[in-house]
Amino acid sequence: VQLQASGGGLVQAGGSLRLACAASGRTFSYYVMGWFRQAPGKEREFVAAINWNGGSTYYADSVKGRYTISRDNAKNTVYLQMDSLKPEDTAVYYCAAAMVRRVVTGVPEYDYWGQGTLVTVSS
Repeated sequence: VQLQASGGGLVQAGGSLRLACAASGRTFSYYVMGWFRQAPGKEREFVAAINWNGGSTYYADSVKGRYTISRDNAKNTVYLQMDSLKPEDTAVYYCAAAMVRRVVTGVPEYDYWGQGTLVTVSS
């Protein structure tokens, strides 16, 4: 499966952005989908994940209550709605797909990765 992330940009603190990740292939609904981020000089970290039908989601503590992950299997797309953004949310955001049944949070557990989209939050 190929993943294409979009929607990044520059936003002021307190603002919102919605990222989208479009997947190719007919088996999109088989995958757990996740969002990760990587700030300069830091390791890639888990942000959020969603199971195949959207019935189960999981968030990093740092974004819980501010971010919402969702998916539309008919459109082969997963979304990340980011509200109340903070300067520390600045990073390149990556979407990823894991061929597993349950939500997972580790980088090695994901099989496919998108190219990343830059989110910059100014103070």
